[in-house]
Amino acid sequence: MLNAFARILPQRSTVFRLSITGLLTTLALPALGQDTTTSAPTDTFGECKARLQDRAMAAGVSQETTRSVMADVEYLDRVIELDRRQPEFTTTFADYLGRRVNEDRIDKGRMLLEQHNELLDRVTAETGVPAPYLVAFWGLETNFGSYFGKMSVPSALTTLACDPRRSSFFTEQLIAALRIIDDGDIPAKQMEGSWAGAMGHVQFMPTVFLKHAVDADGDGKRDLWHSLPDAMMSAGKFLESMGWNPDYRWGREVLLPKKFDYALADGRRLPLSKWRQLGITDAFGKALADEPIEASLVVPAGHQGPAFLAYHNFKVIMGWNRSEFYAIAVGHLADRVAGAGGLQNPPPEDVPALSRAAILDLQRSLNQRGFDSGKPDGIIGSGTRSAIRKYQSASGLVADGYPGQTVLDKLGITTDR
Repeated sequence: MLNAFARILPQRSTVFRLSITGLLTTLALPALGQDTTTSAPTDTFGECKARLQDRAMAAGVSQETTRSVMADVEYLDRVIELDRRQPEFTTTFADYLGRRVNEDRIDKGRMLLEQHNELLDRVTAETGVPAPYLVAFWGLETNFGSYFGKMSVPSALTTLACDPRRSSFFTEQLIAALRIIDDGDIPAKQMEGSWAGAMGHVQFMPTVFLKHAVDADGDGKRDLWHSLPDAMMSAGKFLESMGWNPDYRWGREVLLPKKFDYALADGRRLPLSKWRQLGITDAFGKALADEPIEASLVVPAGHQGPAFLAYHNFKVIMGWNRSEFYAIAVGHLADRVAGAGGLQNPPPEDVPALSRAAILDLQRSLNQRGFDSGKPDGIIGSGTRSAIRKYQSASGLVADGYPGQTVLDKLGITTDR
């Protein structure tokens, strides 16, 4: 089993069988785009509800369902509070991974892999998604169904649809939620989920539910709350729709040679043979297999942390949640659930968690020194990483594009550890 994980040979579902078997990052808002609505509604919440009710009926939701559900909808202050809340500090990769891929979750995942092996094998046979990945998504989204969220989805979505920040996006979600109720998949009073409307074992948004949820247990409804077959098959169908490749895994940990050019970790995809020529080996120092597959290099914690070659399925995972941290966590948890060991080069834990204010200072400082990071926005994106990399190179540092303590100290950026 472990030897299989040390190679890049095709990883089909049989490889994953065990003999014993939202940052706001785990919130799944998959591949739906960002709403740029900025004009504030001028009506009251009651008037807004009436407008939304008319829109839902015009979109084909039955009058009976629309009126009965909307009659019970309440404005939820807590939803707006959570929507407005921005994390003061960005989490480090070590903290993020440690919280999501820990021994308790690995052990529980292995137990559930064995317990539900017939169901998961069925999903794999129909969708091509190996069972450990299904378990990993389940674990990250709801801790294996232990917490779905306690918010009334119709009330949460109406509250957000009546707010100017992302009104059109959440209006679409509300109408989709009403359709789900109208179709008889779940009674309105049982439709509970996250503050943003993500629902069930795998935290589907309503529009994703409508497009990808399936009735896998044959009871005539798509129930992602109470039917694990429906939830797992729906997750598999969603991943399949985004192009999951059943022949390969998500990616793998690798080792980089000394004096490696970290400018190559910019999202470019190169053939595995090219990465091999550049001196990259697997995590155990063995040569990469000469497989016909492209990969991109991901170094989430800079040159002192682990490095990964990410394959096509990594992009598919990011179609579920756009965070690289999330995608690595899903892939690594799937590996661990299937029997693989921990990372050979764990991320360093003694690195600062940067506040938005510190990142703004970093961006301004880089710009002032002639290293263009773009307009300061308090978010470390590709422009900021490129600027850091150029500054590091000019300063004789390892140019990994990571805002480590040495870079921060040299730029005079104050952080709270």
